[in-house]
Amino acid sequence: MGISALEAAAPEGSKSEQAYLRLKQRITGGELGPGYRLVLSTIARELGVSVVPVREAIRRLEAEGLVTFERNVGATVAGVDPTLYLHTMQTLSIIEGAATALAAPLIDAADLARARGLNEELRACLADFEPARFTRLNTEFHAVLYGRCPNPHILDLVHRGWNRLGAMRTSTFSYVPGRAHQSVLEHDALLELIEAGAAAHDVEMAARAHRTNTLNAFLAQSHQPPSAL
Repeated sequence: MGISALEAAAPEGSKSEQAYLRLKQRITGGELGPGYRLVLSTIARELGVSVVPVREAIRRLEAEGLVTFERNVGATVAGVDPTLYLHTMQTLSIIEGAATALAAPLIDAADLARARGLNEELRACLADFEPARFTRLNTEFHAVLYGRCPNPHILDLVHRGWNRLGAMRTSTFSYVPGRAHQSVLEHDALLELIEAGAAAHDVEMAARAHRTNTLNAFLAQSHQPPSAL
């Protein structure tokens, strides 16, 4: 896999800043996955710069936890911290469930149409599966469902949780592609509950179960039960 995004228009700033932003975009977007080796000379050649700004960019990414250095290997994209992922997903299951339940009565026909459209795009992804695209659409789908939550404090916590997942470049669907199909079906069920005006408790429990099911799929794939983390 190459650093192909470098054909985009160069952002303003130093060469080191440009290298940093472009590499970070590819890493956080999931295109450069955990364990991918970052060869300075190759990246520098593709960027059209010397290795010095590339080295500086990678040092910044290392400080942010996105890159690690391994002896006799060099710089590689950091893996997902399973404990941090566990805690983030457990927290999200609670707060996003509450946010979705509070938002449900405020979701209008346009929101439902937007959510259903996104879920159909997710369904279409299943045939020719692209984890990064599926994850992006999945994030947009859930943002529609919890976005009208009237409690700004809960909403802030939900955003922090999703941002934390983004910082980890975590896509369960990269590790457990089979989870994607069931996820789409669970989205259908959530939308049906909201459209039917189901009780807040039922919506909250369905949203929480959906998030927990994703966590469990990840843990089962990594053979690490919650108690072992």
